[in-house]
Amino acid sequence: MNVIDVAFAVIVLSMLAATIRILKGPSDADRGAAADIIFFGFVALVVLLGLRLETGYIIDLALVGTIVGFIAALSLARLITGGKR
Repeated sequence: MNVIDVAFAVIVLSMLAATIRILKGPSDADRGAAADIIFFGFVALVVLLGLRLETGYIIDLALVGTIVGFIAALSLARLITGGKR
């Protein structure tokens, strides 16, 4: 077991905890934050897979994914606040 395996396990556990928060979350903000954790956890798993397979192009895909996730998080925050600044 190496560092990548440990990181993989920690990320999967955090994604499971976030899934519970989505199911039990008392507010939409909790659900939105948990959805972000799951999305970026998935991106982290893709990066770890790229490190394990020693491929460089997967890192580029992860960068694009983080940009899309950031824009989605901003949109979700705007939706939750009702469009107020």
